[in-house]
Amino acid sequence: MAKLGVNIDHIATLREVRKTRYPDPVEAAKIIENLGASSIVCHLREDRRHIQDNDIFHIKKVLNIPLNLEMAAREEIRTIALNVRPDTVTLVPERRQELTTEGGLNVIHDQTHLRKFIKPLREVGIHVSMFIEPDLDQIQASQDIGADVIEIHTGTYAQSLTRVDQERELDKIVQAAEYTYSCGLFIAAGHGLHYENTSVLKQKCPLIEEYNIGHAIIARAVFLGLERAVKDMKEIVR
Repeated sequence: MAKLGVNIDHIATLREVRKTRYPDPVEAAKIIENLGASSIVCHLREDRRHIQDNDIFHIKKVLNIPLNLEMAAREEIRTIALNVRPDTVTLVPERRQELTTEGGLNVIHDQTHLRKFIKPLREVGIHVSMFIEPDLDQIQASQDIGADVIEIHTGTYAQSLTRVDQERELDKIVQAAEYTYSCGLFIAAGHGLHYENTSVLKQKCPLIEEYNIGHAIIARAVFLGLERAVKDMKEIVR
């Protein structure tokens, strides 16, 4: 059965819009844990637009399930990660001007830096995940530098407007998952996934071991409540 990691960034987004103390992402993390999620995902961005440093420390302290910390390859954020000790660090590209992550990390281009960057994380037992496009060369480069996990960027698939484009992107994801499996790495997927396209992806690519989803779950929770939103997505991925 595939696992579900729930990204709670947008709980913090709601809080930061009004600079209040609520809604509390720490409380959300505990609720989601009790609903049966496999992990909690947070992105500590350089501009701190949603999740804050204290959130990460408090979430890690109260969780009994794994914490997956998304972050850019910045030394400042790595120092925080080394203090928090999340179970997994997922390295993602990051631009201050973007609304959300716009694509996968270019591991090939930045191989030397990334190999050095992840070494201290792996030395203290943190699993390292690379958020990359469904590209075989990027997967190979990620394995070469010592990554433990490949998270396939599903944004292009999610944004496909025609059946032909969707099928083409699905085929890329399937090939990427098969190659990742052959490399002996853990296979995750995420970005732009919602209740309909996750169901299609699950049927097409059973090798994916974990789905990391946030925006769609929190958006559904606005109308149906967090419990129903999480349970509906769990049913799809499992």
